[in-house]
Amino acid sequence: MALGLEKNQSNTSTLVWLRRDLRLTDHAALAHALSFEEPIAPIFIFDREILDPLPKDDRRVAFIHRSLQELNETLIGWGGELIAQHGWPRDCIPSLATALNAARVIAAHDYEPSAIARDNELRQRLEEIGVGFITVKDQCIFETTEVLTQAARPFSVFTPYKNAWLKSCTPAHFQEREAGELLRARLLSPDVARPKLAMRKDPMALPSLEAMGFAAAAKESLRIPTGESGANRLFEDFVGRIQDYKEARDFPAVKGPSYLSVHLRFGTLSIRKAVRMAHELIQAMPGQSAGAQTWLSELIWRDFYMQILANFPHVVERSFRPEYDAIEWRDHRPNSKDSEAKAWFEAWCKGQTGYPLVDAAMRQLNETGYMHNRLRMVTASFLTKDLGIHWKAGEAYFAEKLLDFDLSANNGGWQWAASTGCDAQPYFRIFNPVSQSEKFDPKGAFIRRYVPELAQLSDKAIHAPWSVQPELTGQANFQLGRDYPHPVVDHDVARRETLARFDVVKKKERGLEKLEASRS
Repeated sequence: MALGLEKNQSNTSTLVWLRRDLRLTDHAALAHALSFEEPIAPIFIFDREILDPLPKDDRRVAFIHRSLQELNETLIGWGGELIAQHGWPRDCIPSLATALNAARVIAAHDYEPSAIARDNELRQRLEEIGVGFITVKDQCIFETTEVLTQAARPFSVFTPYKNAWLKSCTPAHFQEREAGELLRARLLSPDVARPKLAMRKDPMALPSLEAMGFAAAAKESLRIPTGESGANRLFEDFVGRIQDYKEARDFPAVKGPSYLSVHLRFGTLSIRKAVRMAHELIQAMPGQSAGAQTWLSELIWRDFYMQILANFPHVVERSFRPEYDAIEWRDHRPNSKDSEAKAWFEAWCKGQTGYPLVDAAMRQLNETGYMHNRLRMVTASFLTKDLGIHWKAGEAYFAEKLLDFDLSANNGGWQWAASTGCDAQPYFRIFNPVSQSEKFDPKGAFIRRYVPELAQLSDKAIHAPWSVQPELTGQANFQLGRDYPHPVVDHDVARRETLARFDVVKKKERGLEKLEASRS
């Protein structure tokens, strides 16, 4: 039998396939599995379809691995265990289902096109061996077509979606899915059988990072608490300062964000718990809950982009609005003859553009796997609007580097910044990297942390070193071009070029308006 498993001759069991829900509390798939009154086997597959293309020092795999270690230790303390394998789900799961005599496999919904295709293939394979495949909603409050316009169509603009979301949301939508304590009670009960793999020697063992081709040192580079316990610590810390969130979240040098995005991404924190907290604070402090309201709005953005991806999957490859695919971007690709664009893209990736806030943000991303949300907008605007490089290039770079990478949010954010998306930033609104720096890092504290070669410059000079007389930089031996690069582009010139680049869209829109007028 595949994977060296022997068939379990005991009663039927239910497999719970953990994916983006690496916790044991408020867990939709586990809660549903418990309703069947059968032995439960939690499983996780280190999916080679996803993992094989990743860099070998990928922090996300280390985050998952460490989180699963904690989860498995909890399960063992309850008398159970996590079954984890490295392979392809289409092979591993049918084999596990056979070995554990499973009647069904339960997992949370996944809305990414590749995941939907994977699940459809797996469903067919499981049906062939008489095993059911059930998926349930877990990672969002409202999914796919649950919130629609009055014309029964998916929303494509955030504000009306948010209003409809708020109107539709009731406490029942973020009620806790009881799972952890019920599972604990069941596993500790002497009368309940537990599915076991006949040839399993070490229940504590997960496939090691090294065995899967990843560097063990990736764990040491993580700068964020992992697992459900780590999520809970960060959550409690955020609750204590959420009243300042609306203002503080925009300043990268202060402790303003929640730092919970990676835990929402991998499900070590339940979205229902996050929404429940915001809702309770808003109800408890009417008129004094701006922070909680802003936080809730950010969570609604998350649902919004998930339903955009589910209802308009073409956004993965193309602009939300087809007319924006006509824009001619600078070609940064390795085989391009545009050597200038290639050099600019490399400078952007390395944090060597000559614009201090942009460079500090990119270095933060490269060093930690995290980037402050305000700076995600600044760097994305700079790549697309100042350098004229396609949003997909930046999207792909963030997809490789971000610890909290989520396809729907990353795609939505990049298309917003590039003005090609559903809720597009108007093309004539272009972030000025200097004024953004002066406004949101006024003392240059964030810049000094990640661009230390500028640390001794004055608070005024640090935002735009090229614009200040050498004797006023605050450092006598500082030399632009030697210690820090000249700006790769002039922002004012780049802005004019971007406006011209979008002329093709304006012409198409005018043509469509004339066509519609002639038909009316």
